[in-house]
Parts: sequence; structure tokens; C-alpha cells
Amino acid sequence: MIQAPVDAPPIATDEIVITAARAPEQASESAASVTVIDKQRIERLGEPLLPALLRLVPSAAVAASGPAGSLTQVRIRGAEASHTLLFVDGIRANDPASINEPHWELLNADLASRLEVLRGPQSALWGSEAIGGVVAVNGLGEGASPPSLAAEAGSFGFRRLSASGGVASGAANAALAVGWQRSEGIDVFGGGDRDGYRNLSARLRASWQVSPVLEVGVAGFSLNGRNQFDGSDPVTFAKTHDLSSRNALHAARIWTGFAAESWNATASASLLGSLNRNDFAGDEINRTRGRRQSLSGQVEHRFTTGALAHLLVAAVDLEREEFRARDLTFGGFTDQDRDRRHQALTVEWRGEAGPLVADFAVRRDSFNRFGDATTLRASSVLDVGRGLSLAASYGEGIAQPSFSDLYGFFPGSFVGNPSLKPESSRGVEASVRYRSDRIQIALTGYRQRLRDEIADVFDPATFLASTINRETRSHRSGIEAELGWRLGDVARLTANYSYLRASEPDGASQVREIRRPRHSGSIAIDGASGRLGYGASLAFAGARRDTNFEVFPAEAVRLGSYWLGGARVAYALSRRVELFARAANAFDERYQDVFGYRTEGRSLHAGIRLAARR
Repeated sequence: MIQAPVDAPPIATDEIVITAARAPEQASESAASVTVIDKQRIERLGEPLLPALLRLVPSAAVAASGPAGSLTQVRIRGAEASHTLLFVDGIRANDPASINEPHWELLNADLASRLEVLRGPQSALWGSEAIGGVVAVNGLGEGASPPSLAAEAGSFGFRRLSASGGVASGAANAALAVGWQRSEGIDVFGGGDRDGYRNLSARLRASWQVSPVLEVGVAGFSLNGRNQFDGSDPVTFAKTHDLSSRNALHAARIWTGFAAESWNATASASLLGSLNRNDFAGDEINRTRGRRQSLSGQVEHRFTTGALAHLLVAAVDLEREEFRARDLTFGGFTDQDRDRRHQALTVEWRGEAGPLVADFAVRRDSFNRFGDATTLRASSVLDVGRGLSLAASYGEGIAQPSFSDLYGFFPGSFVGNPSLKPESSRGVEASVRYRSDRIQIALTGYRQRLRDEIADVFDPATFLASTINRETRSHRSGIEAELGWRLGDVARLTANYSYLRASEPDGASQVREIRRPRHSGSIAIDGASGRLGYGASLAFAGARRDTNFEVFPAEAVRLGSYWLGGARVAYALSRRVELFARAANAFDERYQDVFGYRTEGRSLHAGIRLAARR
């Protein structure tokens, strides 16, 4: 699994990235396209939920079905919403009971100290769902940290509380954080009803350095959310305001690490459980439960042969997933209990010879419910001097069918297809980069092809829907331009622009994919001067296509472009007390990420942070 992050200063040439290889490496030696948002920027921007920060990542399209806390999907480089792999503190957090998608709307930003986004197919390193990319959310660091408490209130009935602290004694340390927030929301469909959300989350981390070469630790999280939403009556299919959902993810991980001279070894076990419940007018409609048990082990060996330095990594992953569905609307006909297992073996080699760094990885995933898959990745970085480097990579990705794809869910209308095989993707990218003490510039071009895409089909003779693997391919290609500039602690600026072409087959032609803007970008700045700290961001999403299901037959619609601006200013009254003010959607944009679902306008917030003396 992904290892614990190594703290590093932002916008620095020696920044460590943890998802671009099975072993952490310096960003300057990685061919992968990675964006890191560190603790300082997370705090200075002050966003309540992490999806708002993902809008600042190149080629990341965020689609929220209404106001904050609503169902949220993320598509990286034009990939599907289920093609991004999420890790939270080294635990794979895609929900097996929710078509393998992450619950982005549950990610409370108060519990995150680092956000890392790796773009492009990465299944040769991390397995299924890593087609668009990998997102790693790391929370609590090691060592003692003074207790702190923060409170905030603002528009739309928004309230927010968080508390955190850590202790250290000798070779042992532990840290805990808790975050709560709620909002009354807005009227999404019209009619006077407001759709709000509640979020309660907690994270724990503890470790013990048993000896100079042996460490053991434990980490866990609990993410809980409830949101109201507008949709269709489950019986009459008419518009209704009476729907709500409750979603929860609970997970724990234990690990041990061994390090001696040129050898490193880690072993871990994790358990994740999920619950998704849908209600209508206060009564339960249905619920799904998921469970994932994982075991993993990894060995690393460093050695040299002449002028070539090698890193060899071998890793084994074992996984078992369970799925349970229950309903009260269809007389229990959707009830089912399913399970599946899979094993994987990964081998990675990295070599360094002077200015050239090369990497090759291969992974074999063996599944008991559908076909096995082998994925490859090869990359290289060449330092040509004076801060300039060239990078290129080839990667493959897979996404396993969900339990619903395989076995169906809705009686009398949708049946599964147990003969499905995993979706697969191949991609190449190349980039030109410049790095100095204060400036980073990168220009990247990429191209991907998705094969065996799992698509819904409808049989007009039986009026039943099902799933198939498409024989034709979907196309994704684009360009990413990035700029980073830093002036000490006073100011740190990042900017990016992305151009995307994403299409899928429609008969003999290709049509533009929905909810993927062709043009997108962002600017963010943060810094501190004396008692004053600040952060501001501006994210742009260009026009994109969506589908209007309110008419029959459904028709394509165009969603307009928009700019989302936000800012936070904080002033330290003392070393223990800080006051702050924050604005979200500062330009009061009227926009939709999903057709028919309105989002929040401008909001203003104020709060206070208290911290114990160091």
C-alpha cells in the first residue's frame, strides 16, 4: 500500500512524492505528472471539503450534484468517475458497495494534511481503478503537536468545528483529529425546499519505534455524511424534494516496517467497511454494505553495479471484497450477497545513471470472478542541465466491473452480466520541465485509449437493461501547462491550464463525453507576513455537455463555463488565538456541474482558531 508521506517544503526541487512509485522518490526524479497540495495551503485556503481543492488540479473535472455535501464525482484526464483510485492514509477507499467510486463528498478537509494527485494510468503500481489517476489523502503527521480547536459559521446556515492534537513520548507517538460541519443548503429544484448536509469525521494515527530498524503503527478513519437531495419519486418517478442519503466509511490499518542498510520491508493489513442508505420521506428505500479486507507485503533492495544505482521492489497484495444489498421498496427482490477475491504481484525496477533516471513496473492481477489482467509501466527522466529536464512515460490501467455491473440491482429493469471483463486503458505522455529555487514550469502532452469499456445496453424486446464490454475504443488526449512561483513565506503562486479532448463511440462515430470541459484551469496563491496569513484561488471550468433525462427520449444539453473564486484571511491576535474570514464563490456565479442541479451562490464565513502554547 502507499507509505506514509514524508514532509517537505512546498514548491521545492527536493519535494518527495509517494504515489509515483512503490517507494517514495524526489519529484525531480519522477516522470509522472503529480500535484501536491500541502498542509499550509489546505489551511490557508480554508475549504471545508477536499473536492474544492481538486478543482485546482490540472485536468481534474469535479461534478457536484447540487450544493456542497451532495454526490460528487471526479474525472481525471477525461476518464470515467469510477476510474480514479483513492487512498486515505494508505487505505484503499473506493467503495465496493457504490460501483467502485470514492465518496469525495465525505472528505472533510479539516482532517487532511496533504493531498497528492497522480495523473495517468497507474495500475502497474496500484491495481484496479487507477486509469485516470491516483489520489492520496494523508492526514495526521508524526510527533507531538499542540491541541487546537477551530470554529466557523457563515451563509446558508453553515457551521463547522474541528479539533486535533498529538503527543509523543520517547519512541512512541499518537495523533487524533475530529471534524464536524453542516449546512442548510439551497433550494435545488425550486419549490422552497432546501437541501443541506452534515458531516462528522475522525482520524487516528499512532506508531512505535520498537528498535532502530523496526517500527509498528496503526491508522484509521471514520467518514460519515448525510445529505438531502432532489430527484424522482421511487414509485411515480415524479420530481420530489423528499430524498436523502446516509453514507459512511470506516477503516483501520496496521503496519510494520523494517529498515537495515540496503533493505526495506513493510507488511500491512487493512479493513474497510461502508454503508449507503437511501430514504424517501423519512423511510428507508434501500441500503448497500461493502467490506474490503486487504493484506500486503513489500520488499525493497538498493544496490549498485558500476555507475548504475538500482532500486528493486517486489510487492504482494491479497484482497477480499463483500457486497450486500437490501431494499424495502421492491419487496426484497434486489437483496443479494456477493463476494470476490483477488491477488496481485508487482515488480518494479528503478535505475539511476548520472542525469538519467528510468523506471519499469509490471503487475499481474488474478481475479476469481472475471478475467485476469497484466499491466505495465515504463518511464524515464533526463536532466539536461540548468534546471531543464525531459520526461516520458507509458502506462496501462484497468478497472474491475462493479458488483452491480456483474449481478444487477433493479428487478424487472436491470440485469447484470457476469461475463464482463475489466476495462483497460493505455496511455503515453511526454513533458518538458524547468525547476529552480523559486520557479517551476511544466508542459505535458498525453494520449490515452480506453478499451473494453463497460456500457449499459437496452433490449427493446424484453425492456431489460444490462451491461456489455464495448468492442470500440474511447479516446482521451490533452495538454497541461503548469507554473509555480515562490517568494519565501510571503507568497506562493501556482497556475495551470488544461486542454482536453475526450470522446466515446456512438455508432460509427465518436461523440464528446459528458461533464468533461475542454478548457479548464486555476490560479492559487497563499502566504504569510507577520501576524497575517492568506490564501486565495480561482478555478475555471469551460463549457461541457450533459444529458437531460427530464424529456423522452433524453437529449444532450450544454452547460456553460464558470469561474469559482474563494479567499481566506487570518490574523493572529496572539500565539494562541487566530481570527479568520472566508468567502466562497466570491463572484456569485450561477452554474451547474450536473444538469438540473443548482449550486450555492456567494457565501461569507468567519471563525476563530485556538491553539495551546507550544
